[in-house]
Amino acid sequence: MKKVLMLLGDYAEDYEVMIPYQILKFACIEVDCVAPDKQAGEKIKTAIHDFLGDATYRETEGHQFELNKDFATLNLSEYDGLYITGGRAPEYLRLDSRVINLVSYFVKACKPVAAICHGIQILTAADLVRGRNLTCYPAVAPEVTMAGGHYIELPADQAFTDGNLVTAPAWPGVYALMQQFVSLLLT
Repeated sequence: MKKVLMLLGDYAEDYEVMIPYQILKFACIEVDCVAPDKQAGEKIKTAIHDFLGDATYRETEGHQFELNKDFATLNLSEYDGLYITGGRAPEYLRLDSRVINLVSYFVKACKPVAAICHGIQILTAADLVRGRNLTCYPAVAPEVTMAGGHYIELPADQAFTDGNLVTAPAWPGVYALMQQFVSLLLT
C-alpha cells in the first residue's frame, strides 16, 4: 500500500484538506496528517475561502481536522509522496526550518509532491521551484517568478505536472490535482 504525508497547519483551506484526504483514502493510499508542534489526536482549524464579489476571497472557519501522526517522530523514508495544503497555513509553515527540510527531502528524492494554492509558498521558501513549471493561486505567482520558477496560468479547476511536482491554483482544482498526483504515486 502506498503512503502519503499530508502537511497541515491551522487555517489550511478546508476543501484542500478534506477532499484530498478522502480521495487518497478512497484510492487505498494511507495518509498520515501532520502539523509542526502538534501530536496525533490534536486538531487543526481549517478555513473556507469563498469569492463573494469582493476584491479578494472571504475567509470563514471550517472544520476541525484531527491529525493522526506526530510531526516530531516522522521517518520520511516511509512515505511515497507528499501533499501540501493551501490556505493561510503556508504563510507561517514556510518559516519553520523543519518544514523546509521535510519538503526539500521529498523534492530532492524525486518523490511525488502535490501542492495547491498558497502551498506553493513553502516550495518557493525552500528554493525548490527554480527552473520548474508550476501553477498556484495568482497572488502567489510573483513569488514563483522571484524564486526562479515559471508560473503557468491555468483556470482554477485545472492542475499542472512537471516531473514529480503537481500543482493547482485553488480548491476547484483538487480533483485534477489528485488525479495527476495519484497517477504519479501509482506508476
